[in-house]
Formats: sequence, structure tokens, C-alpha cells
Amino acid sequence: MELGNPAEDDIRDLLKRSKTIAVVGFSPKPHRASHNVARQMQRMGYRIIPVRPGIGEGLGETAYPDLASVPDHIDIVDVFRASENTGPVFDECLRLGLKTIWLQDGVVNLKAAARARAAGMTVIMNRCVLRDFTRLCV
Repeated sequence: MELGNPAEDDIRDLLKRSKTIAVVGFSPKPHRASHNVARQMQRMGYRIIPVRPGIGEGLGETAYPDLASVPDHIDIVDVFRASENTGPVFDECLRLGLKTIWLQDGVVNLKAAARARAAGMTVIMNRCVLRDFTRLCV
């Protein structure tokens, strides 16, 4: 399966120039991967915006029920959702004009990715943002 992810140099450049990551599917539970990755990326200097209905905050930041509710600029949308649930996230990113969507390990949606790339979005799938940051930027 060809994912069409950017070259590692391009991923490194993206991570170095980005400041704010919206984490879709953020969990308030510290033992969950979305919480741990977000916390570690926050420790690396990124502003983390939790996106999850039903919570008011996460990691000291205001949480939002969806991307449309976030009032601030978002550099990367980091998605912790099952592959079959990512289509609406892609659609929302496209509606909002967001530039980069990153699907975490094991998460792939080829059809939505093709649509997003055709609209000019950067799409990264089946990769861990924390692992790539640690390997490429530290």
C-alpha cells in the first residue's frame, strides 16, 4: 500500500516550522497514547490543543469539541481516531483550510488522503509524530 507520505526531509522541515498541534481524539487518560504523545510534544515546545467533545481542558489547555471551534491557528492536525472514522476529520480540515493532517500509527485513509492532497493539503499517515520528531529533530 503506497501511502504517499512526504520525504523525511520535508517532515523534518514541517516539524521544525510548526508551533501548534491540534490533537483530534485526545484522551484525558494519561495511559492512553494520544495523551502521552501530546504531553511529550508539549514538553518539546509545541502548543497542544486537545480536540475531544465532552472535556473542558487537557494538559493545561482549553479543549474544543471539534476543529471548527478552535479559535487559534493550527499548524498540524494530529489524528488519534480509527481509520474508518477519519473521513469527517479530513472533510473538516478541508472546510477550514487547514494545511496539514497527520494520522498516527496504524491509521490510514487512502481515499480521503487523495482528496486532501488534491486540494493542496500535506497528508502524513501511519506515522507517530513524536517518534518522527525524536528521530528527525532532536
